[in-house]
Amino acid sequence: MTTERTFIPLAIAVLTVSDTRTEATDQAGQILVERIRAAGHRLADKRIVPDDIYRIRAVVSQWIADPEVQAIITTGGTGVTGRDGTPEAVAALLDKTLEGFGEVFRALSYQEIKTSTIQSRALAGVANGTYIFCLPGSPGACRTGWDGLIRDQLDYRTRPCNLVELLPRLLEQAR
Repeated sequence: MTTERTFIPLAIAVLTVSDTRTEATDQAGQILVERIRAAGHRLADKRIVPDDIYRIRAVVSQWIADPEVQAIITTGGTGVTGRDGTPEAVAALLDKTLEGFGEVFRALSYQEIKTSTIQSRALAGVANGTYIFCLPGSPGACRTGWDGLIRDQLDYRTRPCNLVELLPRLLEQAR
């Protein structure tokens, strides 16, 4: 007999990586914030940093070290142009990579933008018990990433398994 699970809200931080976006023009970041809140999670923090590996790494490292942050979503800097460095900034911080995330993201994205999806270097992993998801900087990519992958994996009720059930500290607090 399967027992019904109760939703466990997470504290999620959002980082927009862009040399040009401001809070007023950050559509992708705002989409993530709206979806995080609509799902019942709490926004732990939101920032915008230039596409600079060390600035990205500094903010993400700060959140990884914060025991109150369970997940981080970045948007932007995952392409193939000269300044796109989010995957390089974040990969060096990961304890484990979730290889399937990028694969499934590109499969979902292919349905919307066809072969242009090969330019996405979407990435996910875990560092110090904090889940990190790196999405492209377009509003559409953020909708695809959240709706198609992240939302269900950050929902304790998702069966057969989800990432929340792998956070023992959080589960102990919920009991």
